[in-house]
Amino acid sequence: MGDKHVVRFEPVGIEIEVDEEQTILRAAAEQGVMLMHGCKEGQCSSCKSFVLDGDDIELDRYSTFALPEYELDEGYTLLCRAHPYEDLTIELLNYDEEMIRSGLPIQERTAEVVANDPVTHDLRHLVLKLDDAGELKYFPGQYVDIRVPGWEATRSFSMANPTSREDGLLEFVIKVYPGGLFSEHLATRLAVGDRLELSGPFGVFTLRDNADAPLLFLGGGAGMAPILSLLRSMAARGIDRPTTFYYGARARRDLCFEAELRELERTLPRFRYVPALSEPAEDDGWDGKAGLITDVVKQHEADLTGADAYVCGPPPMVEAAIPLLEQLGVAAKHVYYDKFTTTGDAGDSKVLEAENR
Repeated sequence: MGDKHVVRFEPVGIEIEVDEEQTILRAAAEQGVMLMHGCKEGQCSSCKSFVLDGDDIELDRYSTFALPEYELDEGYTLLCRAHPYEDLTIELLNYDEEMIRSGLPIQERTAEVVANDPVTHDLRHLVLKLDDAGELKYFPGQYVDIRVPGWEATRSFSMANPTSREDGLLEFVIKVYPGGLFSEHLATRLAVGDRLELSGPFGVFTLRDNADAPLLFLGGGAGMAPILSLLRSMAARGIDRPTTFYYGARARRDLCFEAELRELERTLPRFRYVPALSEPAEDDGWDGKAGLITDVVKQHEADLTGADAYVCGPPPMVEAAIPLLEQLGVAAKHVYYDKFTTTGDAGDSKVLEAENR
């Protein structure tokens, strides 16, 4: 371990200690301070902040799309890549003070595979059971890092179930990428009884309290996982806000959890599930919405003023959805998203980091 330094976050007035071998974001998470973040890989800029005081910072490798050289020169940094070598004062640019103070410290756990089933041709439903007694505390919509067996690398995946399961089960919906370090292992070698190491929770894709404000969920691919977690939590807690879930897929074979989502329409009287296919096959017998999911939203939502929007899925979908939702009236600060980036050449999806990951 290296020397430790104090990092103060403004304008919230929170201080933490950060070891030089840690990133600022990791140290904050370990101490239960939930800062805004996405990929944790220096790619998405969700944790971009401004250095008010101190300049002895070393950055791990990052994308210049997330932090251009001129912004670095002006004093901006990425908390997920930043190692402090002196005391610092950081101005948070993107934050929710209530959420910052509601964070849960990171836990390191081991879990046994109890199910690994395909739910579509390229999505797997992975179910893990924690080895030791006690639950893994997290908020619905968050994710964990799972270590790839035989590697030091980790991949991030969102839980699909709400928190506080007494049976210790964790559910994930994971997209299989050819050559993906974790996902190919998941598809070809991971068996019931195998054990996986995980750490978490991470992520800020969680439901904000906003009285009776309408909710719009927009997802694609493995973005199903955190949204399903939020919907299941709403049903369990009796949260009956006006809610629409637009889910985009290519063809009918890419749809999953249809029966449960239709049942949720009965459990939550003001919930509506709207799947759309961008490339429906002639023999699909599809009579639902067709086209890109963002186009479907544009066609069916004239005014979303006052709504909260949650977007989760592949980067192109997320990047198209955010400006569209703002055009339809959603306040920028009420658009929450989890961009599922890929890692490496062949890559695995995040979480859902989030970013599904």
